[in-house]
Amino acid sequence: MIPIRGYEGRRLAVLGLGKAGRSVVEALLAGGATPVVHDDNPRAVADLGLAGVEQADLIEGSWDGIDLLAASPGITHLYPTPHPVIARAWGEGVPVDNEIGLFFRAIARSGAFVVAITGTNGKSTTTALIRHLVEAAGRPVQMGGNIGVPVLGLAAPAPGDVVVLELSSYQIDQARLIAPDVALFLNLTPDHYDRHGGHGGYFAAKRRLFEVGRPRVAVIGVDEAEGRFLANQRRAGRVPGEDTIAISAERPLGGRGRSFSRDGSAVVEYRDGDALARYELSGIGSLRGVHNAQNAAAAIAAVRGLGIAPPVIAAALKTFPGLAHRLEQVGRRGRVLFINDSKATNADAAARALASFGRLYWIAGGKPKEGGIESLAPFFPRIVKAYLIGEAADAFARTLEGRVPYVLSGDLATATAAAARDAAADAAEGEEPVVLLSPACASFDQFPNFEKRGDVFRALVEALPGLSNPGGS
Repeated sequence: MIPIRGYEGRRLAVLGLGKAGRSVVEALLAGGATPVVHDDNPRAVADLGLAGVEQADLIEGSWDGIDLLAASPGITHLYPTPHPVIARAWGEGVPVDNEIGLFFRAIARSGAFVVAITGTNGKSTTTALIRHLVEAAGRPVQMGGNIGVPVLGLAAPAPGDVVVLELSSYQIDQARLIAPDVALFLNLTPDHYDRHGGHGGYFAAKRRLFEVGRPRVAVIGVDEAEGRFLANQRRAGRVPGEDTIAISAERPLGGRGRSFSRDGSAVVEYRDGDALARYELSGIGSLRGVHNAQNAAAAIAAVRGLGIAPPVIAAALKTFPGLAHRLEQVGRRGRVLFINDSKATNADAAARALASFGRLYWIAGGKPKEGGIESLAPFFPRIVKAYLIGEAADAFARTLEGRVPYVLSGDLATATAAAARDAAADAAEGEEPVVLLSPACASFDQFPNFEKRGDVFRALVEALPGLSNPGGS
């Protein structure tokens, strides 16, 4: 745990008692402050079970003596409407922060290096890959934030340690202090508009990672207009000692400065247009697909910014195990490969999976996201058959009608069994048949989260007779 110092003997309000909120409470207690807690679920307050904590009605009750409100990231502070406790804090003139802002305050003099990653898609894989590469270089490293351990639940870092953080737009938007040494912006596609008031607000939240604390190294994906804008904006306002590194999965990047881009099956490092190093990705199953080339380019650029040498990186890439639910290779049954991409909760994420394979038996559906799957039409020729589940099944069927054979499977077990059977009967030469769970939807209609959905799919596949290890293909 990282204690929050500087508030000894003072009262700080904490709104929301999920994983992040609880970690704030524990860190405040460890630093000598008195947390005053509020959660819309009274049971969460009752279950907290920590001595030294005050319970209060922060909507109607008194705010006397409260110096700060720390709000959990899932709680609305602007759109569609501010939570009543946040609105009350504003009315009382009490600053609002969150666990990310408190983390950067707590470690400001630690001497640790912080790498922070944001973007719509690819954050978790990039975060885990950076951790893996730093670890392979023999340097102490921790990973947390929107993946794994809440930031304040990490061990207090020592000088020279590396802390790798995945940060969502919610976490960045509320933090009063954000000061990473290396910051990464991967991409931006439509998501979370309800929480940010539209595309502009969503991009503005992501941009704060680069504007509040001015990281020494900025790694920016430039395959979308927003990334190009951000890179140009940072270069125009450059101060001595800052470095802006562009990355692309679509094209080589020339010009002055440093860049990393995909070249066939590899990522190439450039300086002032000259190739310096080549990092081969072929045969690495955990980094399959163009989107993973972008993730790899970002991770390589970040650790190069930490001074890790190319030969160490090239060797460590080959041992990256990947993450569950993100193009996870579950197993192989004869020629058929089974892929768990349950984390693909929107069409853009599903597009990255569909682009990675050539002959697909696609399991899709769930709780629909705005926009549907029409944007996936360029990948429809790759789909042999679709197996539609959940609330989105009928809408997806209307989009696929006349273009892709489909069946309304209803639930994941039925879809997996049918897809496995049909793929096993596929006699086509060449490209391997792939049963792909990449739902392009949230999971909440049938599962509590995407992890549970992926776990169920994995269990269904592992129960099939004759399943073998997928290997590195």
